[in-house]
Amino acid sequence: MSHIYIYSPSSAVRDKAAFRRGVARLKHLGHEVEIDEAALSSHMRFAGDDVTRLAAIGRAAASGAQVALISRGGYGLTRILPDLPFKAIAKAVESGTHFVGMSDFTALQCAVLAKTGTTTWAGPALAEDFGTEGLPDDIMEACFDDLVCGQGEGTGWRLPKSDLTAMTSTSLAVKDGGPSLHIRHATIWGGNLTVLCSLVGTPWLPRIKGGVLFLEDVNEHPYRIERQLTQLLHAGILGEQKAVLLGAFNRYQSSPHDKGFKLQTVVDWLRSRLRTPVLTGLPYGHVPTKVVLPVGRQVELLVQEREALVFWG
Repeated sequence: MSHIYIYSPSSAVRDKAAFRRGVARLKHLGHEVEIDEAALSSHMRFAGDDVTRLAAIGRAAASGAQVALISRGGYGLTRILPDLPFKAIAKAVESGTHFVGMSDFTALQCAVLAKTGTTTWAGPALAEDFGTEGLPDDIMEACFDDLVCGQGEGTGWRLPKSDLTAMTSTSLAVKDGGPSLHIRHATIWGGNLTVLCSLVGTPWLPRIKGGVLFLEDVNEHPYRIERQLTQLLHAGILGEQKAVLLGAFNRYQSSPHDKGFKLQTVVDWLRSRLRTPVLTGLPYGHVPTKVVLPVGRQVELLVQEREALVFWG
């Protein structure tokens, strides 16, 4: 049984039922769940004012839990980054606490990596992933369980067929078995595209060269995704990576004005501007099936035809 600490560093929890279902699900899985005293606080759109949320992060770091899990994402962390308890978070991680979250949590993860070099984990949130009305996704739960048990050594997925043509470019070697790629000793980092772009030009964005950058987003139209990728491209960030992994970009609506402009258009355009391999289909983002990824750890990336594997064990 693992000790999991639930806290709210970003937006207020409006769906209390999902919160309760998430807690009940974790308990059903055999975990000891501790809920922060301010987890359900509300101040405007935030889970408490800035001081309240900073104190919650501090309590999560001092909890001694195996996992410090956010209740939800939303917005709120970028405004308090200068005041984060960086030393306390780094000490907690060194003592065995895994900080896990997604979406707005990207801001904290990038800032902690930039300031301390400490690894956190991109993964589920309580309400969105464990608090669903039906059963949570079994792959998500299995990946989370591997993290909690200390058994997680990597993850893999099957690339979409649309990637095959692109992978025959000069970015990847072509052997008898099909396109292949093997990247060693690369730092994996990233998260939510919008949040990451908001950190460009600030002290909170890690300066990672030769890394593996993974990205996802939600409720963003493909042209907005392209605009933000353009920012990372022109800032030189994408070109400095050994690979870019694209996860889920979902919950948007096309319009008649698009005239065929779609997400694949964006991916094709990005590949035309980069020698860095761009791989899609990573099971991560605002979707039920999501893997858990270490933000700031050295990994190996192996691609053989349509099979992609990331190892950090």
